Amino acid sequence: MMRSLWTAASGMISQQTSVDTIANNLANVNTVGYKSESTQFKSLLYQDLQSKTTTANIEQKPVAAQVGLGTRVASITSYFSQGSLNSSDSDTDFAIVGEGFFAARDLDGETVYTRNGNLYMATAIDGMMLATADGYPILDVDDNPIILSTDYKVSELTISTDGELLYPDESNNPVPLGMKIALYQFTNPSGLDKIGGNFYKETESSGVPISEEYDEVGKKSTLKQGYLEASNVQVANEMVNLITAQRAYELCSKAITTSDTMMEQANNLKR
Repeated sequence: MMRSLWTAASGMISQQTSVDTIANNLANVNTVGYKSESTQFKSLLYQDLQSKTTTANIEQKPVAAQVGLGTRVASITSYFSQGSLNSSDSDTDFAIVGEGFFAARDLDGETVYTRNGNLYMATAIDGMMLATADGYPILDVDDNPIILSTDYKVSELTISTDGELLYPDESNNPVPLGMKIALYQFTNPSGLDKIGGNFYKETESSGVPISEEYDEVGKKSTLKQGYLEASNVQVANEMVNLITAQRAYELCSKAITTSDTMMEQANNLKR
């Protein structure tokens, strides 16, 4: 009887994690560049109640009698499908169309990656620096911060679809400034380490970052100025998943109640 108690309890714990994941998705439904997550489960060990060869003549039985001991969370997987593009009034907002990531340098000097194209021109020692809302400098294809002189007007800066910074000359023709926003892809983006703030770090599971400028990639990403990539969370799907997780949680709690009732009846038996 105790087996069913612990089995149902493991289900309740796992479903609680699923609800937590869904709640995080819904909380980030308006977060720029956020990617939805899903909880994956796996079964625990099985206990043998009867082996395949337990007959008196030691004959092979077709199946054994095994009972499962519950479930646990195997992983929480992120889905990097393309989010919809929303128009923006800022000249330094860029949406990535494709599988690429921006590269930025955090306060520890390490390279982090993001899909959030809500960028700003921050004040730097040598001029203006293209940076994230947290002040992390955005890196170019040569792994250097993108710094411009204060002589440039941000409102007149444009970028090409491949990330090349352009500025109009005297004839109002866009001229490359010799700077290009870096975009990187990963073999397994779901393996990236989520560190908060819409930033990721590479891991052994994600593989090394693949530069779209210098390495071979299946399909290069493009940038759209004046747009932001919305979260790919589908609210209707999340609500269905939330109801499913809630019902599963209730069923597990019902199994615990039933096991308790059966134990109570067994304890009340009289000779």
